[in-house]
Amino acid sequence: MKESNFYKKIKNRWKSISFIRLENRALLGTPDLLCQNVKGTFFTLELKICRVTKGSVSLSPHQVSFHMKHKKNTFVLVASSLDPELVRLFPGSRILELVNLGINGAGPPLAEGLDACASVLERL
Repeated sequence: MKESNFYKKIKNRWKSISFIRLENRALLGTPDLLCQNVKGTFFTLELKICRVTKGSVSLSPHQVSFHMKHKKNTFVLVASSLDPELVRLFPGSRILELVNLGINGAGPPLAEGLDACASVLERL
C-alpha cells in the first residue's frame, strides 16, 4: 500500500476528523496531515507504511527533528504493508524509539487498529 492510498482509507473512514494534506517542500519534515477533531483540537499525523517482518519505520532526520521539537498533539500513524487494517498510533514524542527500535521494539502504541486509533484522536 502506498501512503496516498493509506490517506484515502483513513479520510474515507474517519468522518469525525477533518484533514488537510500538507505537501511542503519548503519546510522539510512537516507531517503529512494537519487534522482537527470535532472538539476543535488540531493535531498532526505523519503517515508511514512499514514491512511487519522488519518492523522498521523509515523517517527522515527532518521528520525526527520536527517531532522532537513539537511533542504535543503530533502523531505517527504506521500501517502494515501486509495488512492495511493493522495500524498503530504512536505519539510524536516517541519518534526516536520508532527510528531506533522499530514498531516491534518501541513499546506499546497508543492504539492499534483503525477504529481504536480514530477514537484516541477524537478524544484529544
